[in-house]
Amino acid sequence: MAIDQIIKQAHRDARKIAGKTARTPSAWREQALRVDREVTAPRMAPAPEAVVVRQAQIDVPGRSPVEARVYIPSGQRRRAAFLSFFGGAFKQGRLDFPSIDISNRTRAHEADVVVVAVEYALAPEHRYPEAVEQGQAALEWLRANADSVMADPDRLALGGQSSGGGIAAAVALLDRDRGGPPLQLQLLEVPALDLTGGHLARKAAWQLGIPPVLMARGLKAVARDYLGDPALARQPYASPLLAEDLSGLPAAHIFTAEFDVFRGDGKAYAQRLEDAGVPATLHEFAGQTHDSAFYTAVLPAARQWQAEVWAALRAL
Repeated sequence: MAIDQIIKQAHRDARKIAGKTARTPSAWREQALRVDREVTAPRMAPAPEAVVVRQAQIDVPGRSPVEARVYIPSGQRRRAAFLSFFGGAFKQGRLDFPSIDISNRTRAHEADVVVVAVEYALAPEHRYPEAVEQGQAALEWLRANADSVMADPDRLALGGQSSGGGIAAAVALLDRDRGGPPLQLQLLEVPALDLTGGHLARKAAWQLGIPPVLMARGLKAVARDYLGDPALARQPYASPLLAEDLSGLPAAHIFTAEFDVFRGDGKAYAQRLEDAGVPATLHEFAGQTHDSAFYTAVLPAARQWQAEVWAALRAL
């Protein structure tokens, strides 16, 4: 299936903004915010207003504290809760990016769940495992403070997009290894799960006009910024797909896109989970790319993607 012209135009618009190579963290983030404001958010359906938003600061033993934003649907009753990690190559993105805020508000409303979105520390200023430890602390905070945010501590899920999906999967592993109570679901969208690059979809790179050698070089740069030492890419909390034992993890819904270089990560992780006795559902969306699931105002497939996410969260 061909890439939709709507997606192609969005990519062209993004390239115009990011035409010059950004060489510093502040420049990366400025470019990313411009793309979000001018390309992604205008292609998203507006967020519902009937959601209460709270801020929380969470202490992380031995590390930087982490901020979280809690989205609570209207109505005084307990709900399932979803701990969410945004994407951005581990080095860009914030909870106040328009697309991230719209997505969190919409999911809270449409899925009728409490969304706890984590403002994890960004690379390269803060390197692995800082974000994973912050995510684990946020999960423990959610369990301990479920009453105050109208959440049911027995119905907790976690997930994220891209690098955020990798962090979410790592937190699920870490939580299991530290003996945390069972989680109900991990919901991973276009997740980056193997920072060695061993499962990158080279065919997808060619279809996007990216030579595989440049694709691999780009992932190495991301891994270097996030990890510092490339050898750490083989550690399970950096690359959950490479963990020796995946048994005892929560069931998974994994969303991949036909034209996404991380498609192979999601497919391989779903298979490894099933081999370990963990229920895993793999959704691959034909014609879609790494970022097109956000374009709900203009793309029917994006609306279908989000509807499936809402359904998975409602089932909690």
